[in-house]
Amino acid sequence: MTAATGTYNATRYIKPAKATNAFHQSVLKLTKLGVSIMGSRVLSIRGRKSGELRSVPVNLLKLDGERYLVAPRGVTQWVRNLRAAGEGQLTVGRRTETFTYLELADDEKPEILRAYLKRWKFEVGVFFDGVDAKASDETLREIAPGYPIFKIA
Repeated sequence: MTAATGTYNATRYIKPAKATNAFHQSVLKLTKLGVSIMGSRVLSIRGRKSGELRSVPVNLLKLDGERYLVAPRGVTQWVRNLRAAGEGQLTVGRRTETFTYLELADDEKPEILRAYLKRWKFEVGVFFDGVDAKASDETLREIAPGYPIFKIA
């Protein structure tokens, strides 16, 4: 999948590597203890099939007074669960906030993707196939279908 070939789509999903799971567990534990790593939060959502609460670390982007969740791996399990549940919880330490969201349309995503890449490219750049914060709005709009973005309401 590359921006040049225009093969990004709304079902794009990149499965995490096994080493990634260990990193996520470390971030998850630290964030639950109240140590937010560059804006990390624990996102908890009811599983759409099991009904059990599922938790994953996420990067919460703050931009122009708004907050966003970006799914750099595409349509992940947390994305599917959030869409089904309609709400989730964000936690840092003992502070938990229940939220609803608005999912952004592709034309609304370039500015958010650019800000997300500026902040976390070192961590998530591998999921963007060479596209970075300096990409044109056109390129960011082209890849937008592969990156669900949720504005926290």
